[in-house]
Amino acid sequence: MPAGLGGTEWNVIPTSSRVAALTFDAGANADGVARILATLERDHVRATFFLTGNFVEQYPAEARAIVAAGMRVGDHSISHPYFTELTDSEIRQQVLGARDEIRAVTGADPWPWFRFPYFDRDSRTIAVVNSVGFVPIGWTVDTLGWEGTTAGITVSSIVQRVLDYLRPGAIIVMHCGSNPEDHTTLDADALPSVISALRARGYSFVTMDALLG
Repeated sequence: MPAGLGGTEWNVIPTSSRVAALTFDAGANADGVARILATLERDHVRATFFLTGNFVEQYPAEARAIVAAGMRVGDHSISHPYFTELTDSEIRQQVLGARDEIRAVTGADPWPWFRFPYFDRDSRTIAVVNSVGFVPIGWTVDTLGWEGTTAGITVSSIVQRVLDYLRPGAIIVMHCGSNPEDHTTLDADALPSVISALRARGYSFVTMDALLG
């Protein structure tokens, strides 16, 4: 594991510079991937995508497209379970099994970045993830785009939420999939405006590799 990064979940990149990390969780479906990648390419932004093993198995073309676009990938477990309900052995299997699947399908290695499904973690689960060499990445702000329009989420609410929590080193979590009820892809819809709003405030974009210094 990279030195100095153990023992905690990182919710912000320690820096005074105006940089932010766009991160995307990919576990449910790939409905927003093409538009997200198109926006990132057009705006010359690199982001970090946390992939589950099941996602890369079910959507191999989209998983490969993420890597081909030059994005950084991270590990999001095999099957997106609640980690505090797993044994230590099951946690190790979820992390290392997902790494193997991501590498086999995309050729990219997600090490050392890991994101807990449902953000469900405690000191034990963090320690076990660290023991297999991975660093848990949380978030500064969740856009809540995954909740969909049925929960009252809109493009403007997503942009405002990001700005409300913006700070140097902010880690922004968005999602690749559509809402299962209303089938909206609000994070993909809002992404161009989020990028524009952050740049207007003097921010540039980094991947989670910025934590390596």
